[in-house]
Amino acid sequence: MSPVRRCRRCKTKLAADNGGQLCSVCGRREVMSTRAPMQLPEFWCTERFREAFAARHFGKVIHAYRYGHSPAMTQARVARWLGVSQAQVSHMERYPVPPQDLSKLDYWARVLRIPAYLLWFRLSEEPSDRKVEAVRDGRPFGWFTMSASEVVADREVGPADVETLRAMTRTFRQLDNRFGGGHARATVSQYLVSEAVPLLRGGRFRDGVRRELFGAVAEMNQLAGWMAYDVGAVEAGRKHLRLALQLCKDVGDDALAAEMLAGMSHHAAFFRSSLVAVDLARGARDTASRTGLGVLKAEAAVMEAHGLALQRDPKAAGVALREAEALFSAAEGSEVPEWLGYFDAAYLAAKFAHCFRELRQLDEAEGFARRSLEMSEGYERGRLFNTALLASILADQRRVEEACSVGLDALRMASNLNSVRTVTYLVDVATRLRPFRGAPAVEALYREMREMGIIGLAEGKNV
Repeated sequence: MSPVRRCRRCKTKLAADNGGQLCSVCGRREVMSTRAPMQLPEFWCTERFREAFAARHFGKVIHAYRYGHSPAMTQARVARWLGVSQAQVSHMERYPVPPQDLSKLDYWARVLRIPAYLLWFRLSEEPSDRKVEAVRDGRPFGWFTMSASEVVADREVGPADVETLRAMTRTFRQLDNRFGGGHARATVSQYLVSEAVPLLRGGRFRDGVRRELFGAVAEMNQLAGWMAYDVGAVEAGRKHLRLALQLCKDVGDDALAAEMLAGMSHHAAFFRSSLVAVDLARGARDTASRTGLGVLKAEAAVMEAHGLALQRDPKAAGVALREAEALFSAAEGSEVPEWLGYFDAAYLAAKFAHCFRELRQLDEAEGFARRSLEMSEGYERGRLFNTALLASILADQRRVEEACSVGLDALRMASNLNSVRTVTYLVDVATRLRPFRGAPAVEALYREMREMGIIGLAEGKNV
């Protein structure tokens, strides 16, 4: 009996005579759309794409894009999106000399939603009359340059407006945790531009509402920043967090400001910028010290520990880890803001595991990695991260078959996630297993990774 095939978008069961990846409803929407749909990260990891990007030939990129779909997408449909004729698409694909007009390349890359990190040219800033489109592509707005036509009419902003923003952020955050940053990122950016920012510019506030409103918009920017970071739009993520931090400072919200600094430290640690990670974490600790929130202080302390572990400073990292543990234990059971609800014992254990892995204290790292899997429901992406982290630690311990088994568990969690970071974690597992490549378990894991396009991202790592 053949396996059930489901629509790539809505997950409904596909008809037996449907040879594509979309149901009829989603297929019609895609055909009628004026812009290409967002693709999962692994879509861009085929051999065709690697050759096209290496050749710096946009015609080859278009060809790889069309044949990345099953069945292959027609030249006419891509041409409609790009604003050219089918004959022009055919010519670009076949002609050996690649297109050179940077303005066209810029526009076409945005239309096809090609991740910026894959391109051989830098995407430009959009003109002011296309702010919404720019935000969808990952470049946060600057509300101080918005025109009068983009703001709401002068009216009183009340608690209901603030609660609406927070309710939307709550919903988007749940989607982000379950499906990855790419799932609703464009929607969050659109909502910021069309709903949140106009309230800041065009509204009047009663006493107390201004602080709450700025905090609510900061929270949504924070989420947009994490979503951008999750799909590989690093600079966009930084801009969102910096904007959120400024909003917090404007109204003296030390708690949320400390959370933004801790998030920036986390980003820096992920990219192994240890000095920046430590500096930002210490800023978070200074700010958090004024709040009385023990869990927030613990978060800032463990972020500092991670940066110190990246610097291979076991003594200083150990001090920070003990402080984080003590602060968290002392705050156990205390009430925390909704935006800090994710930072629980499992999250703290994952950070401890990262620190001990960097310090090559692998037995301790394994113990905390296993504790990190005792996490709440609704954090599917985090569960994948922690599972892949455990697999990487087992690989470093040379427990190859166990590492591969856990790695397969992580790999199978990735199918519903639109997240570049998940790919990064899985590539790390593959890289750490490279010395054992001849083992049957490793080869089996690599085969599944190749089928999902994961190993394609490890080009240059010889896996």
